Amino acid sequence: MGITVLELEIANPAGPEVTEKLEFLIDSGSIYSVVPARVLKRLGIKPLTDQVFRLADGSKITRPKGGAIFRYKDRVGVTDVVFGKPSDATLLGALTLEALGLSLDPLKRELRELPMLMV
Repeated sequence: MGITVLELEIANPAGPEVTEKLEFLIDSGSIYSVVPARVLKRLGIKPLTDQVFRLADGSKITRPKGGAIFRYKDRVGVTDVVFGKPSDATLLGALTLEALGLSLDPLKRELRELPMLMV
């Protein structure tokens, strides 16, 4: 199994013209994306709530969660974002991938366009 890394822009929905480029590790097993709290604060993104997460070893951690704009090429999505601590990896989770209309092919480790259905 390989690692897939992607560079995206992130912005505050209240001020989408100011962006920061970050390199994300794509983790399709994670629900939320994790961005360093210092970057989110610099963009003026504020926490809306706290979220409890269970780690692989069974322990629990709590992190603040807010909302952000993510941009990749011509794709734009707005989704939840977790305020990461310095020890946390910068991750791109499944909700952000879906908001961008993308999915990760787990075998080829490539991004695929997600069929957008309205039912």
